[in-house]
Amino acid sequence: MQPACVPLRLFQGATFRDVLRLSQPTRVYRDIQSIQAVAPVRLVVPDHGVPSEWPVWVVGVQQWPEINRQPVTGRPWQALRVDENTLEINTLSAVGQRPAGGQLIYLAPVDLISCTARMQIRDRPGGQLLLELGSGPGQGLVIEQAGTIRREISAVQTGALPAAAAVYDLEVTFADGSVLRWVEGPVTVSPQVTL
Repeated sequence: MQPACVPLRLFQGATFRDVLRLSQPTRVYRDIQSIQAVAPVRLVVPDHGVPSEWPVWVVGVQQWPEINRQPVTGRPWQALRVDENTLEINTLSAVGQRPAGGQLIYLAPVDLISCTARMQIRDRPGGQLLLELGSGPGQGLVIEQAGTIRREISAVQTGALPAAAAVYDLEVTFADGSVLRWVEGPVTVSPQVTL
């Protein structure tokens, strides 16, 4: 597997937080039973299987083309899981619309049960270790639900990094012992500005 190249921008002395979504290449297709004409819009999709805050695409909806986005070419919507049959897209209002039909498409999340993760920042590939995060309590990486890893680098940690270019990688160790480098990329550390 080729790791995703995701640049990382840090500011010295500022806390960094983000969320990584790890998905499989397998697409999941679910028919939309109904779209509620409310704000934010709610989609009724029986047994959708979507984790909370997961990227999804919607295709084939009639009488409301603005909601349709094609996988790969269209940016996904961020779906909030309301329950096992309902999703909400907070950035859309369906008030006054009469949408019908359609299909929900998403990439299946990676099963992270019993996994651990490690992220390292180095001054260059294979070079000096500048910072390491782990998935243990208080170590900066939190494995939450299917396919979700939250990253946090404290203000103290970013403050200790040199204001220079660096590189990082994030590896996931699975229950069977296999280790996959999931994400890597360049790191830009901007200097702390004092007023």
